[in-house]
Amino acid sequence: MQRLLVLKETFSSLDVSQQQQILIGSAVAVGGILAYKLLQRRKPKVLPLGQGWWGKGTKPMSEDDQIYPFRIQTSDEEIEDLHARIDRTRYADSLEESTFQYGFNSTYLKRVVSYWRNEFDWRKQVDVLNNYPHFKTKIEGLDVHFVHVRPPPSKNQKIIPLMLVHGWPGSFYEFYKILPLLTQNHDGFAFEVICPSIPGYGYSEAPYKKGFDSLAAARIFLTLMERLGFDKFYLQGGDWGSLITTNMAQMKPDCVKGLHVNMIMVARGFKQLLSIIIGPYLPFLVGLTREDVRRLFPFFQKNVVEILKESGYMHIQATKPDTAGCAVNDSPVGLAAYILEKFSTWTDRKYRDLADGGLERKYSLEDLLTNIMIYWTTGCITSSMRFYKENLQRDPDSREDALIGVTVPTGLAAFPGELLHTPKSWGESRYSNIYSYTYMQRGGHFAAFEEPQLLADDIVRFVKKVEKL
Repeated sequence: MQRLLVLKETFSSLDVSQQQQILIGSAVAVGGILAYKLLQRRKPKVLPLGQGWWGKGTKPMSEDDQIYPFRIQTSDEEIEDLHARIDRTRYADSLEESTFQYGFNSTYLKRVVSYWRNEFDWRKQVDVLNNYPHFKTKIEGLDVHFVHVRPPPSKNQKIIPLMLVHGWPGSFYEFYKILPLLTQNHDGFAFEVICPSIPGYGYSEAPYKKGFDSLAAARIFLTLMERLGFDKFYLQGGDWGSLITTNMAQMKPDCVKGLHVNMIMVARGFKQLLSIIIGPYLPFLVGLTREDVRRLFPFFQKNVVEILKESGYMHIQATKPDTAGCAVNDSPVGLAAYILEKFSTWTDRKYRDLADGGLERKYSLEDLLTNIMIYWTTGCITSSMRFYKENLQRDPDSREDALIGVTVPTGLAAFPGELLHTPKSWGESRYSNIYSYTYMQRGGHFAAFEEPQLLADDIVRFVKKVEKL
């Protein structure tokens, strides 16, 4: 109090001009502090890159950063071993009229395996896989595999780099049908596409240490793009690829010109709870459209009961992946049943009621078995399953990436057969700069594999909006 009186007396002893200067200076200082605080609040938070070493042993002083061509190969011994294991398969009988309600129906499984054993030509499919250029490079101790496809030369054509990231139980092969659609000319521009394999999947080396999650994968893929010479690029992903590309955009928003995802992952909070309560009756009050209502409700049936039916695998892989991995890594038929069941139900849940799981309605057995063979020949099923444990050991909603928004231009493609529907109003809680939100007319979880043209068209529309083309 005494200090205040002294200051007051001192201020009163000054002449009017001096008092005015002090008041103006104080006002400017306070205004500057407030402006700084406001700018700091508005400044987008960036997810820390972090660092890691996932190779064997201790990290060396230096690492080979060269990029090497890679070709997929097979051998007589590999094929003979596969056939011998198939021939020794012991099947369990399916229940009468059980369709796919109990999992992969063994009656239909025998037909798939017969095709695999007697008609499927792995050597031919290896040639198909090698139609596009493959490469490997060492990052954080791991050999990272990727496909790199450049568009055909064309005059006055703008080249736009685009990374596509797969999920589980998919692979880079999911993108083989969309690659020619993206690398063709689109009214003056074409994509140069990079499709990496997540470490622990396919031809990317598996981590040797615990803790390899989506943040580590994002950092590795950012290093890959930098190593390829790209300082500005677009990203696209579904399943784990959606989370990985989202993390990439959070880590280096200045490098990511745009992010497009076909699986929209957001935390559930009060806004979502309010939508669930009011949405069926007054959807417009909570930012829902009629299509959102159709896809979301009845909420308990579609978002609780159905997810419980389809998430048993996730609980196993998020807790004890190595236990189940021992079985499916040893049996090719067991591996096929475990993976192909997802390509049935995750494409359309109604396929559970069909004796053949509807598998050949959207896919060919040749394509499905090519994906299986990538898992089988690399022995990567266990390491791919561990990715669930590494990402779900902590509450996903409390991870650092869940607490930071995504500010880059974003395109969201909502496919009707996706495991969960996320309305645009919910997506805005994480993605603050949505340029496009599309209710896709058909398709499920494996969008690029199932509906390559629809997905390619949506990516092109999104990029045209961002680039103002």
